[in-house]
Amino acid sequence: MSKSSTIPAVRGFRDVLPEECAHWQRLEAAARDLFARYGFGEIRLPILERTELFARAVGETTDIVEKEMFSFRDRDKEETAVALRPEATASVVRAYLESGLVHRDRQARLFYAGPMFRRERPQRGRYRQFYQIGAEVLGRDDALADAELLVWLVRYFDQVGARGTRIELNSLGDAACRPAYRERLRQFGLAHLDALCGDCHRRLQRNPLRLLDCKVADCRAVIERAPVMRDSLCAACTAHFDEVRLLLDQERVPYVLNLRLVRGLDYYCRTAFEIVAEGEGLGAQNAIGGGGRYDGLVAMLGGPEVAGVGFALGLDRVAMATPAAKDAAPGPAALVLPLEPRAVAPALRLATQLRDEGLVVAVEPAGRSLKALLGVANRRRARLAVILGPDELAAGRATVRDLASSADRRQALDLGAPGAELARWVRAEVGAS
Repeated sequence: MSKSSTIPAVRGFRDVLPEECAHWQRLEAAARDLFARYGFGEIRLPILERTELFARAVGETTDIVEKEMFSFRDRDKEETAVALRPEATASVVRAYLESGLVHRDRQARLFYAGPMFRRERPQRGRYRQFYQIGAEVLGRDDALADAELLVWLVRYFDQVGARGTRIELNSLGDAACRPAYRERLRQFGLAHLDALCGDCHRRLQRNPLRLLDCKVADCRAVIERAPVMRDSLCAACTAHFDEVRLLLDQERVPYVLNLRLVRGLDYYCRTAFEIVAEGEGLGAQNAIGGGGRYDGLVAMLGGPEVAGVGFALGLDRVAMATPAAKDAAPGPAALVLPLEPRAVAPALRLATQLRDEGLVVAVEPAGRSLKALLGVANRRRARLAVILGPDELAAGRATVRDLASSADRRQALDLGAPGAELARWVRAEVGAS
């Protein structure tokens, strides 16, 4: 690459430009509003964590840890491996324990938003830096906690207008009944070994449940005939899952039973769910979020026996499944146009006064013709153009042009007026309240 050529973004990473950011901000604002109504508090987590955290929590046999994590050695402590976080639940639990929240507020309700990192094959809607909105409920092992999160998700997707979303639901059992199912699955895999890929051969030895996660088409065809967890559930897991479904039915939450659904992380147990959507560009891998219960994770990371349940939504993919605003974002109430260098200082004073009163105002640099500056005002969809040239400076009054009607009112805007008076006048002109 020559010195004069541009430097592209790293493969799998991208910029989110203002128009898309405006869409994301609406999605985030809707989530924050709904989280507040459900009693969740926000937690902000570090992007960098010890690799050990995810190896222990997510599972050493998962694709995330084996293939996808951005992990490297800390320069200052060569013995310490660190990783860009591939998911947030382990980080939330680590913070819950390290901060002492486990003792102060054992039944914590926390939400987060931010970037995650996985070294996956980049494709539309799936990036190596991606963004999630998620929530965790710690200290609750009852079915009500699971059902509340699923109600939240349905309300959220209704609120943001997500198209064609559906919840797929399953139970993964627990430490009492899952070992028997794992053995049944292992025996099934051994009986069909010739039809499975090399990765599945390794999964079969280390964690047979990972067979259900394989995306290879030939393997998927075999796994369709595999035993399902429902047939191995113990009485306690069956009762828990039945109560979750009863509460969802009561709240008229639509869902589909998917008896082969597993989550890609080892810490899940009992309730597991995915949200899939129909949207342009989502393709066959159309999951936009998922979650479930992880009752053993807190103890696995060195804490007491505390249950947990949560979910994460991929913001990049939720944005693809929701309509962006049909109308373009409104332009500034006024664009201040100084026509010569002497007009720059009063233009800034005027713009500052109006901004201090809460109006959206932009100011252009001097040095261009009035025609060129009016072209800028139209492209930026400003409602008013405030013109400051030699005549205006001499009179102490700006010329205000209504860009919808092209009418000028030279005497209307007194440059020496207080900011509140100016703001009232501009609001009246643009028809704002």
